[in-house]
Amino acid sequence: MNTKDLTRLGVPQGAPLKLGMEFIVNFIARSGDPARLEEEVAAVIANPAAFLGDSEREAFARTLYEPAFKQREKLAPWRQWGSGLEPEAVRQMANACALPVAVAGALMPDAHVGYGLPIGGVLATDNAVIPYAVGVDIACRMKMTVLDRKANTLAGEKDRLANIIESETRFGVGASFKQHRDHEVMDEDWSISPITQRFRDKAWAQLGTSGSGNHFVEFGTFTVENHELGLEPGEYVALLSHSGSRGTGAQVCQHYSRVAMDRHAELPKELKHLAWLMLDEAAGQEYWAAMNLMGLYAAANHALIHRHIARKLGARVILDIENHHNFAWKERHMIDGVEREVIVHRKGATPAGAGVLGIIPGSMASPGYVVRGRGEPGSLNSASHGAGRVMSRTKALQSFTWSAVKKLLAERDVTLLSAGLDEVPGVYKDIAQVMAAQTDLVEVLGRFDPRLVKMCPSGERPED
Repeated sequence: MNTKDLTRLGVPQGAPLKLGMEFIVNFIARSGDPARLEEEVAAVIANPAAFLGDSEREAFARTLYEPAFKQREKLAPWRQWGSGLEPEAVRQMANACALPVAVAGALMPDAHVGYGLPIGGVLATDNAVIPYAVGVDIACRMKMTVLDRKANTLAGEKDRLANIIESETRFGVGASFKQHRDHEVMDEDWSISPITQRFRDKAWAQLGTSGSGNHFVEFGTFTVENHELGLEPGEYVALLSHSGSRGTGAQVCQHYSRVAMDRHAELPKELKHLAWLMLDEAAGQEYWAAMNLMGLYAAANHALIHRHIARKLGARVILDIENHHNFAWKERHMIDGVEREVIVHRKGATPAGAGVLGIIPGSMASPGYVVRGRGEPGSLNSASHGAGRVMSRTKALQSFTWSAVKKLLAERDVTLLSAGLDEVPGVYKDIAQVMAAQTDLVEVLGRFDPRLVKMCPSGERPED
């Protein structure tokens, strides 16, 4: 088959034709039956959605897929990193790029299905913010502090370290401190939104807590092999945390999502979570202010966790790295050859501008990485925010047993203080494969290996 044959079958000029020819070349190279080639191509053309997530056909299918609901003649351009992603996650990304306010998008290699925008989805919009493209857990965040302790001291102090974690943060949906922790974030203007004003006291009570779902606090070994982070090469004790803006952030998301949905009743049921607010309207300005306050609040949560734990341990912090995901930023990007300001939503995606440091965790029994962004324009300066789930929480509870999980954790020298069975290592993708799929997005500078892990116990509603 050649380009004339593809055109005859209905493949449009441009990227679809190019990727169609690439599929043909690869099909033959894999010893596919030439007699079935036209049938294979015709099947993708007839129903592209059926081949999203098919590692051999998805690139070709993606260029042919058209959302059922389109408010624009042509989808905003978007790129995908990694292959074999969940078909529904790919469809969600394409649907987002059909919005009239969409400008460009990208899908990260850890992507999986979310509400509206997939987890691992990056979307640039024109003067508009989409609450669910930011996410329910606004400003969910990673923070790592490296301590002035060599890694070989961990084994002998596990009981003490466990007690310190247990005493200096709290896990669970309603987790709070009876005696409020102090931080200057509570001196910010919480009256910028009726939601932040109403939930200020709850936010203060939850300041320094970790919540539920995939949130964690863990000690581990941090390994560096050169001086690029300002540390001597070697292995150190490090503290890593993952959590966001707790109950108040969720309330902000839910309120402004409802406002956005009311204003965009034209969106069909499957796209309602992509409803947007314009930033030059009052509701959009309120949400933007509240979102940024939740960013400060999430950062304060982590700051207190790390400050109190380091103080209790009597250790000095020698390196401090952190980054948001589940957030939206005003940034300048080249769009169709013109530099312009856009709103970049990173839902479960890490900022990876040139030289920007970030943290990409694996699972409770696999490594995480400190990375430096390469500033890839096609990804809108983004990278994955973790390994990404491969199954739902319900399926996880049906698929794993604690006896098997505990054996794996013992093999990898991990002590688990608490967690739900829906957060065990097997529910996540292979972090090595995810990192291999984004070498053009980030450069690895250091490796974190979990050794002592604390998550919310079983039975709590996930807040991630």
